[in-house]
Amino acid sequence: MIASTPQQRPTAATEAEHQPTSPIVQMSGITVEFPGVKALENVDFRLFPGEVHALMGENGAGKSTLIKALTGVNQIASGSITVNATPIRFSGPADARENGISTVYQEVNLCTNLTVAENIMLGSEPRRFGGLDWRSMRRQAAVFLKRMGLNIDPGSSLGSHSLAVQQLVAISRAMVVDAKVLILDEPTSSLDTDEVEQLFAVMRQLREDGVAILFVSHFLDQIYAISDRITILRNGALVEERLTGELPQRELVSLMIAGTSDATVGQVIERNVVSARKSDAKPLLQAVGLGRKGAVQPFDLELYPGEVIGMAGLLGSGRTELARLLYGADKADEGSIQLHGVQAKLRTPRQALGHKIAYTSEDRKGEGVIGDLSVAENIILGLQAARGWTRPLPATKAAQVVDAYIKALGVRPANPQALLKNLSGGNQQKVLLARWLATAPKLLLLDEPTRGIDIGAKTEIMNLVSELAEQGMSVVFISAELEEVLRLSDRIVVMRDHTKVAEIPSSQDVDVPRLIEIIATGEENT
Repeated sequence: MIASTPQQRPTAATEAEHQPTSPIVQMSGITVEFPGVKALENVDFRLFPGEVHALMGENGAGKSTLIKALTGVNQIASGSITVNATPIRFSGPADARENGISTVYQEVNLCTNLTVAENIMLGSEPRRFGGLDWRSMRRQAAVFLKRMGLNIDPGSSLGSHSLAVQQLVAISRAMVVDAKVLILDEPTSSLDTDEVEQLFAVMRQLREDGVAILFVSHFLDQIYAISDRITILRNGALVEERLTGELPQRELVSLMIAGTSDATVGQVIERNVVSARKSDAKPLLQAVGLGRKGAVQPFDLELYPGEVIGMAGLLGSGRTELARLLYGADKADEGSIQLHGVQAKLRTPRQALGHKIAYTSEDRKGEGVIGDLSVAENIILGLQAARGWTRPLPATKAAQVVDAYIKALGVRPANPQALLKNLSGGNQQKVLLARWLATAPKLLLLDEPTRGIDIGAKTEIMNLVSELAEQGMSVVFISAELEEVLRLSDRIVVMRDHTKVAEIPSSQDVDVPRLIEIIATGEENT
């Protein structure tokens, strides 16, 4: 393992004093277009030698698109890229790697069935007499391992080591080509505290060696522990570039999530958000010390009938992970759940459905809609899953259910045989809601139900949430748009760095600036 000691970050003045005059990477006016959308528009970005530069932004801000533009995965529509003052246009990641720009992704792209040395030297294997020189391979790999501070056998199987060690092996491989630019895309998402510090020790050493590091992470504390400079993107556009020491956390959060408009919720039915809970009400669900290592720190939560619980926090704060534990999509390592005061096991979504708990994923395309099936087929999927596939839903009953929900939710076009992939994003979201409402849930977990849809569809869905709560359904509403959370919620749970840091009643005293403050500081009373 790595021997490391925490180091203080240099002050902003020190950073500026030692700042190289010329960036190693300069991206100017970068525009990337996909059919019907500009993923990046006129974005500038610069990366200096010997710095850790954090790239920040919420989901859809353009972080991955910018990295892919630099490494040649995405072709730019306009703008220019220079590396060491030389104009470049890479044909792909391999071309970028040959020119000293290496990328290490969140999911370690290595072969766990091969040895550590084989993984490090993959593509750069030393040869002798027409074959691989295994002794030289292990010897060269040992040099790179030493640079990473790793004291492990180069001949050992990569799969026998922890994820943190595998991350460092991936970085070792990146350095084989003498990388001058190292891109680390969410490398800490699956690491514990000690493993993160191991990685940071290596990053600090690489920084001292003059390597320029582009670091992507959703952990605010980590950003401030390791980065020298921050660039913020929002909706495909550059917001600001600032020295880390000159950018307070609360301002960073505000810059990342600002720009949501009251117009998106201006026509939403006003709810009495004083509290739907009566003094003698009993919780529908109680989570006590519920947690999952690497996903959510243990938390307590009570959900009451007729309440909307809003979940606020940045991307990756643990909002989705919390909802998945309540639904049984992920298995908790510790803690318990009670339903109506009785201990319950929610180890699978099927068990959750049996307890009248439904969940719509934030990944509408990957985990929700089945585009090649019809609207009708998508709507009855949840009801059929709850019944079991050995008890087919009668055709007459299915038609009645589909017709009722198409009308109730205003799905357009109102054609049950239309392929779902041909509907707009807002109407696809309505079909997903219909799927789970058909199961008559008592608890509905909605993860970003208004993302990527037009204002009219947002308003309709938010009104539906209000109506469901008025009818006694318990709703967990997750949204990156804080105005939506404030408008709909009876209580607001704030997540930060996979930890529940606050639970506050919605009232006139709670506004967007206060929520931003809590998200940034992790403290309710600020």
